Amino acid sequence: MTRILTAALAATLLAVPFASSAADGPQREPYGIALEGFAYPYPVHLLPVVNDGEQLSMAYMDVAPTQPNGRTVVLLHGRNFPSSYWAPVTKMLSEAGFRVVVPDQIGFGKSSKPSGELHFDTLARNTIALLDHLKIDKAEVVAHSLGGMLGVRIARAYPDRVSHLVLTAPIGLEDYRLYVPPTPTDKIIESEDKLTADGYRKQLQTNYAIKLPPEAITPFVDARFNIKGSPDYPRWLRAFVSSGQMIYREPVAHEVALVSEPTLFIMGADDHNAPGRPLAPEALRAKMGQNAELAKALAAKMPNARAEVIPDTGHLVFLEAPEKYKALVLGFLGR
Repeated sequence: MTRILTAALAATLLAVPFASSAADGPQREPYGIALEGFAYPYPVHLLPVVNDGEQLSMAYMDVAPTQPNGRTVVLLHGRNFPSSYWAPVTKMLSEAGFRVVVPDQIGFGKSSKPSGELHFDTLARNTIALLDHLKIDKAEVVAHSLGGMLGVRIARAYPDRVSHLVLTAPIGLEDYRLYVPPTPTDKIIESEDKLTADGYRKQLQTNYAIKLPPEAITPFVDARFNIKGSPDYPRWLRAFVSSGQMIYREPVAHEVALVSEPTLFIMGADDHNAPGRPLAPEALRAKMGQNAELAKALAAKMPNARAEVIPDTGHLVFLEAPEKYKALVLGFLGR
């Protein structure tokens, strides 16, 4: 049964109009740094925003429900993934009656890559600006990975705009500064620039304990490495590294327990992702990334939260265990 579900998932992912080049082949059709050439599953719109005096465009998908229930879900993506990877969840939610808004945060996906640094507060303001533009007063926030850190910041800064918060395999449940020494941006840029497509694929599989077939990971590899052919690649790379520095420099671990909105953590039991772990002293590395336990401990401190841990699942919970994820999310949102 597991093999059948895995095969079905792979077929679903490949049926979504992702780019379809061979991830590790010698020839790559270059994408633009706003992922020009990489198809998304729904029409993409652009919202003009100004961040630190710079004129930028925030890309988003706005998917109408099959039978409207009057509610909206905002999906917040992770660092290493374009928002297109939310396609199965978008479909699931729209079929359940929700309007689904799926932005690419500034610095990611089809949105502009800024010349300045990224900050969670700025991304939170951009997301609220998008809700204002779409005339959405209040939304359900469903977030994954880095998006979980952003979701916490939005819930803390704009509590009246959030009905429920679903944190899907979030990072940032611990303060990585307690383990990892600071690293200069230029050194990280140099290291990331040397990474190969094969190395990146192995990094995803190892860091995220991914339980998907190799072909399901190919679009994520394409989305990163086909950009290398763009003349604007250095600007993309600096923005990508800035997002990693944002994770390190702007922790939300100390805010999570203060979130008052109903919150559900959905964790993969095998997900021990911890950004920066290779840079930590060896004696401290084993202490990092105990994410399921961290989620349960934080939920116990919160006024209205619980943590669910899905066995035999890694970081991409909603792709690896779609039926369990669907049941948890729709049950929590009370569709």
